[in-house]
Amino acid sequence: MHKPAHKPTAHKVTKTLCESHMYRYVEVQAADGYCYDGIVEHVDDEWVCLAVPGSVDPMRGFFPQPPLYPPVGPFYPYRPRRFNRLVLPLAGLAAISLLPYYW
Repeated sequence: MHKPAHKPTAHKVTKTLCESHMYRYVEVQAADGYCYDGIVEHVDDEWVCLAVPGSVDPMRGFFPQPPLYPPVGPFYPYRPRRFNRLVLPLAGLAAISLLPYYW
């Protein structure tokens, strides 16, 4: 009996595609229809990690003003996080595409 030629699984194609977009700004569509945009930070056999641009929430932390609280380097009084980390399962990805990223 003739065996069919070995085809790469969709999971491996997705991993390879994600690896080819490493450190690029992409849009990822999940199998459930949700879309996420961010920079591909890490890819392994099960997960893809995106750095997702986040909004700056000025009420995220409270720091008293001087002279009660001395300045601590460039992080005084609060340095907002510009990106949040989003980890998605590779098996749940439907598509990935490059997006233009303007500074």
